[in-house]
Amino acid sequence: MDERTMIDLSALPLPVILPVCFLGGLVLGYVYFRALRETADLIVSRGAPLLGLALTLGRLALLCAGFYLAVLAGGLALLTALAGVLGAKTLMLRQARGAGT
Repeated sequence: MDERTMIDLSALPLPVILPVCFLGGLVLGYVYFRALRETADLIVSRGAPLLGLALTLGRLALLCAGFYLAVLAGGLALLTALAGVLGAKTLMLRQARGAGT
């Protein structure tokens, strides 16, 4: 076994990859939308603009890196990670609506 085979994520079986990508997508989505909320709070409260810029660049970089890792595992893994991110968005919206009511 050479080093390329050892780091090829698409060589792992799908029953291992898909749950890991979904859970990774949930975590990625939670961090992304939490940082988005913090950025929006900074804008509304006229907070530090450099912190808002750093949060924006950080959350976009994290999302790109997470999706890049999912692409290395294959197209189905990418879709599963996207489903996790969208699931985290749904959970965060429900939580925000519940707190506002």
